[in-house]
Amino acid sequence: MSLRGGNHVIIDISHHQDPKKINYDVLAKQVDLAIIRTQYGSNTIDKYYKIHHQEFQKRGVPTACYAWVRGVSINDMKVEATDFYNRTKQFNPCFWFLDVEEKSMADMRSGVSAYVAELRKLGVKKIGIYIAHHLYQQFNLNMSEVDAVWIPYYGRNDGTISGKPQYPCDIHQYTSVGRLDGYSGDLDLNRLMGTKPLEFFIGERKEAVKVDDKKELSKIKISLHGKQLETDGIHQDGINYIPIRFLEKLGYQIGWQDETVTINYKGEE
Repeated sequence: MSLRGGNHVIIDISHHQDPKKINYDVLAKQVDLAIIRTQYGSNTIDKYYKIHHQEFQKRGVPTACYAWVRGVSINDMKVEATDFYNRTKQFNPCFWFLDVEEKSMADMRSGVSAYVAELRKLGVKKIGIYIAHHLYQQFNLNMSEVDAVWIPYYGRNDGTISGKPQYPCDIHQYTSVGRLDGYSGDLDLNRLMGTKPLEFFIGERKEAVKVDDKKELSKIKISLHGKQLETDGIHQDGINYIPIRFLEKLGYQIGWQDETVTINYKGEE
């Protein structure tokens, strides 16, 4: 997995990071988790959230999601939660974050709790709160209702870690001017804090196998975990595939649910 300064690399992005300016092949190799904005309140849908999810996921990078909270009443908070869920559920994000950075109603604690409860009602399992550092005490959100806390604290804000939040958190957003190969602009960079490992956020680590699609291959050679392997190829519509059950022989667990196939690596990390 990618490490930066002894920690996993977590980025959060929105439509401010234009896909046309991103080399996903290069950027994805450096990222362990991408947290992608779905919406700014209910009325503003992020222009590129679908593209970001698709491009990172196809390269094996787990994606989480977040929504800027702007509800003006308990009912409005529930509506925002429902919109957030319906707009994002197709990507099966590994974590759902509420981005709380403004006072949109008098009692933000009750409002955010209603938002969280609505997501739970809709079936979301892992929910976190991103809370602006300067609003942590004022809003006094009920952090016991969620599974993770994410706090921004930049210090010098020069792309490096130069301080830490005054409040307990699981993820620390430490700069808004981070740089990674594959994108020439600024990126929000984050690190894990506390006791929760990366797997708590992304689930079990997954591996992706890519084969050459330029020609039909009756036999496909695979280099995986330092081993050279070969299996029968399946060619359809100009794309080479490997039999999915072949992966079970390599220590993977194959799971089926409806029309979705889940592949988890069970061998040694």
